Amino acid sequence: MTEPKLALRRYQELMVEYALGHKRCALFAGMGLGKTVSTLTALSTILTLEGGKVLVLAPKRVAQSTWPFEAKKWEHIRHLRVMPVLGSATERRDALRQDADIYTMNYDNLVWLVEHYGDAWPFTVVVADESTRLKSFRLRQGGKRAQALAKVAHTKIERFILLTGTPAPNGLLDLWGQTWMLDAGQRLGRSFTAFKDRWFVTSYDGFGSSPQAHAQAEIQAALGDICLTLDPKDWFDLNDPIVTNLYVDLPREARKLYKDMEKQMFLELDGHEVEAFSAAAKTQKLLQLANGSLYLPPPDGIPKAVKEWRPVHEAKLDALDSIIAEANGMPVLVAYHFVSDLARLKAAFPQGRQLDANSKTIADWNAGKIPILFAHPQSAGHGLNLQDGGNILVFFGHNWNLEDRLQIIERIGPVRQLQAGYNRPVYIYNILARDTVDELVLERVQTKREVQDILLDALNRHKRNR
Repeated sequence: MTEPKLALRRYQELMVEYALGHKRCALFAGMGLGKTVSTLTALSTILTLEGGKVLVLAPKRVAQSTWPFEAKKWEHIRHLRVMPVLGSATERRDALRQDADIYTMNYDNLVWLVEHYGDAWPFTVVVADESTRLKSFRLRQGGKRAQALAKVAHTKIERFILLTGTPAPNGLLDLWGQTWMLDAGQRLGRSFTAFKDRWFVTSYDGFGSSPQAHAQAEIQAALGDICLTLDPKDWFDLNDPIVTNLYVDLPREARKLYKDMEKQMFLELDGHEVEAFSAAAKTQKLLQLANGSLYLPPPDGIPKAVKEWRPVHEAKLDALDSIIAEANGMPVLVAYHFVSDLARLKAAFPQGRQLDANSKTIADWNAGKIPILFAHPQSAGHGLNLQDGGNILVFFGHNWNLEDRLQIIERIGPVRQLQAGYNRPVYIYNILARDTVDELVLERVQTKREVQDILLDALNRHKRNR
């Protein structure tokens, strides 16, 4: 197995080469392995050689933060001007008037965009990030967003790139709508009905379809010349999880609240020797706010009142929504820390369930009946087997207890995956609020330094930057 950094570099180089060499193609590459930076690298060359404008379609948070941030992060693509096209219709029109190389927009506004430009459609290159959002396309009926894009897909667009880590999570039927955008059905059938008739049989009850025995191999062969599929297990040592740090930015009001609370914490730490537990305790309000909520002080004279909280922002919920969308039906284990986190997660993702003491919950998860499982790390301790249920873990919230973190990772970790007979990678996502104590906790995780040392270093940096 190649050294991890070299493997990742070659993995990304292959994606760049493929995108440059194919006018219309799909990059089916593992989650969290650099599809965005690889595509931006290819787009930089395309824009230099061919000119034109690029439209990137993505879930809202990805369009708003991920693509602009990745362009700024890497020196070789830092010259690219990336403009999110989001917000109200007036804000979207203003964004489109800005001079940029790449415009990023969420799928929900596709109908509006196509109507806005009409015959004057300006984008010669379109990238569909998390392209399974287009799987609902049909020549008649089907999803309105995909229908709108289809109007220009083969008349106005010269280059079309599909990006996803899981092109067919719910079965081969998901492929037709996406790949129609590349070849108008040339390879899989001019219509969805023709596709089904060729490779599927109707279930006995008349509902649903099952692929014929030869379908998988034939469909893969049919798409072989326009699809690059990269499997992480061919490139990486599956004994190590594939870790992605996903950063979100606090909205303006939340940032102001955070700065005020951070100043108070540093005042309390300044000049005092503190034990690790005490130092960690002083960060709890900041961690809560980074996650998106704020506990309110109890009423005067009622110190034992039930803790009340209020929501402050949804940045991390949006990020989690994007991860779940990219997982495309694969179960996701979500680690939370505060009670307020759990309440907000349940409200935002009603299809999820909380890990509790009921053995049926664990059985349902391992049987694939729970799409999202919310678990506090302390409730997922020694001896709990969750590896049959999935291989994706998201840390929505963070805390200083390294043992708790390692324990929940181990519940679905690489060793348990292999012991259970699964030859698949383990994906770990850390959702982090940028420039917050989240990053200090991540440092603790990565270096195992003492909590008080990390916080005192942060205090010194705070003093220098005042």
